[in-house]
Amino acid sequence: MKNKLLAATLAVVGLFSAQAVAAETCGGYYRVKSGDSLSLIADRLYKDVGTWSTIHSQNIDAIGPKPNAIRVGMKLRMPCINGLPTGLEGGTKAASAAPVAARPVKVTPGNASVRQKINLLTGDDYAPFTSKASHNGGLITDVMTAVMTSAAPQEGFAIHWVNDWGSHFDPLLSNALLDVGFPWYRPDCDTMPDSYRCVNFLFSDSMFETLMLLFVDKTRPFTFEDDADILGKTLCRPNGYLTFDLDGSGRRWLADNKITLKSPHTVKDCFDMVAKGEADAVAINEFTGRSVMKEHDLADQFNVLPQPLSVLGIHAVVHKSHPRAKDLMALVSKGLQTVREDGTYQRIIEDHLSRIWAEF
Repeated sequence: MKNKLLAATLAVVGLFSAQAVAAETCGGYYRVKSGDSLSLIADRLYKDVGTWSTIHSQNIDAIGPKPNAIRVGMKLRMPCINGLPTGLEGGTKAASAAPVAARPVKVTPGNASVRQKINLLTGDDYAPFTSKASHNGGLITDVMTAVMTSAAPQEGFAIHWVNDWGSHFDPLLSNALLDVGFPWYRPDCDTMPDSYRCVNFLFSDSMFETLMLLFVDKTRPFTFEDDADILGKTLCRPNGYLTFDLDGSGRRWLADNKITLKSPHTVKDCFDMVAKGEADAVAINEFTGRSVMKEHDLADQFNVLPQPLSVLGIHAVVHKSHPRAKDLMALVSKGLQTVREDGTYQRIIEDHLSRIWAEF
């Protein structure tokens, strides 16, 4: 009899435990408390202090470019990353937040029928944003697919992978050989109106905000709280990477020789230059920098400074000379607005962020 009662009790406990697990949520909203910082919130909610940058980028409209600008009572969106955080207001059911198995892109041979479709252009080897080997082609490819599916153009759409990134702006987009390109950063066109991208392209609304961070040697740290702290420094960013954030917003760091920029072949070369004292910091987007640190086991040697060097949105672009330029941008904008409103966008972002942070 006792054994039956014990079994029944365990069954009831198990039932309630199962119900509690089923009811548990992931992600949601957090209200900033006295004494909070993004690092403390990240450590408490995600058990990983490094995720402060994701909290920042996901709430950039509320916080602004300085991560220490949070205020008591501010409501911040906490994305669901690897099942955390749990129990917050506005979260999603943990079971539905679990990432599905990764699905790399399978590119099928094309045919002449695609000429009648809206043809999107991207390239490989730009993980986590675009990569054939990544889940659904990477974060931005996944977003763009959802955007176009939601917009549902009558003629349909197709995504083309051209790995020669240098050909994307010219001739492929400039000659309307393909219609819409992604993922591209937008310069500060207010202060850099003569920039090639500003002169020649229309930009969609931002599909994701990327933080450009400084990676510094722990034995030679320096403080970066505002632009004055960078003057006279030597930064490293590989050859071929964008540099307009170093001159935009009135900085003119390169144009007026206010800093020195080293541009070796690879990101790893930049980390080596900083380690040797040949540069003060690697200036690169957070995901690329963290990936290289992970790959080469540099976490014990380098720190990631909490103040972003810049915050850059990632966009789709259409050449202004395209005969349907405005209509295409309106179509993308409509689709992006819809997937943001119906929750599809946030699900995609959280799915990819979980995969990205699991690698770090």
